[in-house]
Amino acid sequence: MDTLISVSARLSRWILVAAGACLASLGLVVICGVVMRYALNNEPPFIEQVALLLVISVAMFGAAAGVHGSGHIGLDSVAKLLPPRGRFWFAAVCELLVLIFAALLLLGSVQMGVSTHHDTIPTLGISEAFRYLPPVVASLLIILFSIEHLLVQFIRPKLESKWN
Repeated sequence: MDTLISVSARLSRWILVAAGACLASLGLVVICGVVMRYALNNEPPFIEQVALLLVISVAMFGAAAGVHGSGHIGLDSVAKLLPPRGRFWFAAVCELLVLIFAALLLLGSVQMGVSTHHDTIPTLGISEAFRYLPPVVASLLIILFSIEHLLVQFIRPKLESKWN
């Protein structure tokens, strides 16, 4: 269990660094595009597509890191009104819903990637399937993080009660 937690924490840090790098790159690409368009009147055609890929990456990688840190949108105000046992099951159901969402995101992203892998992004010359790579990576990580949260929620209290 501790190995899963440490691997998960390391993956979360890496994906957060990747999201930060994509965000910094996005800023540079947009600034370059604006300068090239308005100052030099010669914007490269690939700027918009690169920016789109970076926006997708920032959103997906940031979402995965947010799920690991339990920073996803929650209903804390509702959960606080429940008794402790109700909060436990409410948190478990929320994690299960996040897990189901991530599985559906993975399924849809893989299907879209497979169906578009023959098409190319004209200005970049790469497969359209690259648009679906960040959601695939993020959904796999969200699944792992949700499983970790569920295991910690259900197993950790039992382990702690045995130690006392």
